[in-house]
Amino acid sequence: MTKLNEMTMVEAARALRTRECSVRELWDACVNEAHVRNKELNAFLEVFDTDDAALRAAQKRIDTEGAKAPLLCGIPLALKDNILLEGKVASAASKVLEHYRATYDATVVKKLKDAGAIFVGRTNMDEFAMGSSTENSAFGPSVNPYDAGRVPGGSSGGSAVALAAHLALAALGSDTGGSIRQPAAYTGIVGLKPTYGAVSRSGLIAMGSSLDQIGPLTATVEDARILYETIRGKDIMDSTTIPDNLYPAHSVSKSLRIGVPRHLLGDGIDADVRAVFDASLDGLVRAGHVLVDIKLPMSAHALAAYYVIMPAEVSTNLARLDGIRYGLAERGETLLDDYILSRTKGFGEEPRRRILLGTFVLSSGYIDAYYRRADAMRTVLRREYSTAFEEVDVVVFPTTPSPAFTFGEKSDPLSMYLGDIFTVTANLTGMPAISVPMGYVNRAGVSLPVGIHFTAPHQAEDVLFAIGSAVEKANNV
Repeated sequence: MTKLNEMTMVEAARALRTRECSVRELWDACVNEAHVRNKELNAFLEVFDTDDAALRAAQKRIDTEGAKAPLLCGIPLALKDNILLEGKVASAASKVLEHYRATYDATVVKKLKDAGAIFVGRTNMDEFAMGSSTENSAFGPSVNPYDAGRVPGGSSGGSAVALAAHLALAALGSDTGGSIRQPAAYTGIVGLKPTYGAVSRSGLIAMGSSLDQIGPLTATVEDARILYETIRGKDIMDSTTIPDNLYPAHSVSKSLRIGVPRHLLGDGIDADVRAVFDASLDGLVRAGHVLVDIKLPMSAHALAAYYVIMPAEVSTNLARLDGIRYGLAERGETLLDDYILSRTKGFGEEPRRRILLGTFVLSSGYIDAYYRRADAMRTVLRREYSTAFEEVDVVVFPTTPSPAFTFGEKSDPLSMYLGDIFTVTANLTGMPAISVPMGYVNRAGVSLPVGIHFTAPHQAEDVLFAIGSAVEKANNV
């Protein structure tokens, strides 16, 4: 029998309803594993104490309602450290907020609590979600469970590790430029970035407000669908959330048209990753889907536009953390000293870099040359993809150009940023995207997972779930 903490959400829900296990036994299996392995993996910044009342309430609900109880009832979940859980620390893995306790629940947390889910702990991340490796956490990096010498990706690296190492049955992360999908690819799990506005950002510590999106990390595509359906929906606490029918509906065909922009699959992709990618496409063709060559000429500039817009929004959002209102407060001889000392001691190297870059591109004399031109590129990209979606149902890339890299390998920030080349466009345009495991490549005798990445039109998550499930079937998952 599969260990309780290694089950999918669907399997665990079935086991709870057939009394193969209890809510407490499922909780204990995950939490005990977390206590044993977290010291080596650093997936959690905090493993929560057992909430006996919550466990009893979930068990009673399942016993009373049976199959009518929400599928998430009694399921242990991990929560990224930038999503507020009332009464718990939410530090965004930064010294600035090391002792900040949330005074309210994020909307997604409220919805999960209403469904009966139980939270194992808060997961490690790159500081304020700035990074692609979790190396920028103020509390040390998380470790890839496939190879202790490699990163798990970021910024939602802790959430990915918690799931991949079976310390929880699913997790929530946030995605600003690939921060759910990239760690999902590096750790062999499924990661979904929903349509911008489909999931409320109320209670998410902001990095880039026009880019951020909360989404699920799960063992299977079906689990991702279930978790997404639970947290989605319009929210009066977030004016950017959208109604269900804002965009045209998209039907899901048995034979999906997959757009392949081969002109963007150049020398930057590792040869073995490209080989696994091509083999995955062949498997989809054998399953009855159709490959269509498409051109996305302006998408080559998406990464440059992203690394102008994102720092600009970072500099604005983090201005509130000034050592005066809340968070770390260092005192000097003058008010200016208070600001400088608090922000210098509180922020790590990457946040400082992005704050400075963002302040520069928004400054007088440069805002037109950089920020406004980058923002105009978003409109161009939306139009380009809209045109492509007249011919295809999804656009496909490898999630990342390479498998997980070793700690310190990408000390040059530019080389780290290039890892986001296939994921940032979905955030710039607001489109949904998913990463699904597609196979393995070998590095130094270790098999490392890699992911395949699909982008769909706005509010076409069902299309992503369909093509993601097709990949799983082709790989006999």
